[in-house]
Amino acid sequence: MASGKAVPRRCRWAGTDPLMIAYHDREWGKPLRSERLLFEFLVLEGAQAGLSWSTILNKRRNYRRAFHRFDPARVARYGAKDRARLLKDAGIVRNRAKIAAAVVNARAFLGVQQSMGSFSRHVWSFVGGRPIVNRRRSQGDVPAFTEESVALSKDLSQRGFRFVGPTIMYAFMQAVGMVNDHLVTCHRHPAYVAKS
Repeated sequence: MASGKAVPRRCRWAGTDPLMIAYHDREWGKPLRSERLLFEFLVLEGAQAGLSWSTILNKRRNYRRAFHRFDPARVARYGAKDRARLLKDAGIVRNRAKIAAAVVNARAFLGVQQSMGSFSRHVWSFVGGRPIVNRRRSQGDVPAFTEESVALSKDLSQRGFRFVGPTIMYAFMQAVGMVNDHLVTCHRHPAYVAKS
């Protein structure tokens, strides 16, 4: 017998996969300031390049294990032996360039922490420290990149980061809540919540 409970309206990309739905409902677009979680999403968004997010999400637990729970100080110390270990790990995307980028990015991440005091504060400065809440009506209205993601991409590239192009950076910004791109019809958009 049906429970009579209404199914919340979601962004179409969440689909019907329970893992994607949970990610959409609990994480995507939620503002994150945790240094470790920001590093995790930096690595995962880079790993996603050319792949679907569901592929990465299904490997996320393996990534956490393989990359020592995304401890940037530990990943920054990875040498040839660690990279070889990762290339043999079927639980993650075994792409030499993406694995090398994760190590390089860990070192650059620590560099930002040292020079700016906080990676979180630095990246959030590209949106004035507060989430940009968009009012998109359809998935087709969501751009691949924005002025802010181009600026962030340029800044991080100059600091030695890899796999941080404007499109990857926009996906990162959406994931960590620097941008709220939930559609206005989605139960996770502030305007929808206000109407409920």
